[in-house]
Amino acid sequence: MRFTKMQGIGNDYVYVNGFQERVDDPAALSVRVSDRHFGVGSDGLILVLPSERADFRMRMFNADGSEAEMCGNGARCVGRYVYEHGLTRKTEFTIETGGGVRPVRLNLADGKIASVTVDMGRPQALERREGYTFVSTGNPHAVLFVEFDPFQWEGFAEKGAKLCAEKNANIEFTQALSREELRMRVWERGSGETLACGTGACACAAAAMEAGLCGRRVRVRLRGGALEIEWRERDGHILMTGPAVTVFEGELID
Repeated sequence: MRFTKMQGIGNDYVYVNGFQERVDDPAALSVRVSDRHFGVGSDGLILVLPSERADFRMRMFNADGSEAEMCGNGARCVGRYVYEHGLTRKTEFTIETGGGVRPVRLNLADGKIASVTVDMGRPQALERREGYTFVSTGNPHAVLFVEFDPFQWEGFAEKGAKLCAEKNANIEFTQALSREELRMRVWERGSGETLACGTGACACAAAAMEAGLCGRRVRVRLRGGALEIEWRERDGHILMTGPAVTVFEGELID
């Protein structure tokens, strides 16, 4: 089975072309390929599939085999994947996810993909309670604002795992650096800490904008890099822009 490993600011997945390959047990395959010692090494598995609702469909599985609704970094990489693998020549198209259909735009420079923008839709169930801001941006998130640098926090893993189990949501510890910039560290359901989370960056941006901590455009810095987030006034949609990078291609042999 052929595969492609891709990453979006360090959030890495194994991508399989479901137009050509048959995957009978994607949960088991995700566990296998995600192992960083005995597998390919990734945060999970993403299948690129045909869709009856959109131009393409993606299914995303975490490293533990559980299926997630949506992956923002993954959606950007799917956008690059379908273009570079000749599945489309369009630079604007739609991808069906478990969190809804998402419009995607490839931003080209000198004929090459410089970045990818995903319309993440409107944030749902945005509410502040228990000291957190809860919001769904395709996946459920609980955002906690902190006054310290979460990148340097030694207690992150213990606290992140505990809160993730309690809240049944991805947990984002977020520091407001300025009205134009946030810093975020994430603990994800089914994967633990990842270097980046696209839906989480959108959730943090929406929470910070709702709290008046920043404007409607903000850069979110994560451990793997930065994403540009805009919460558009005219329709309430969140736009996420960032890189999508092919790491290598290979073949799985039983």
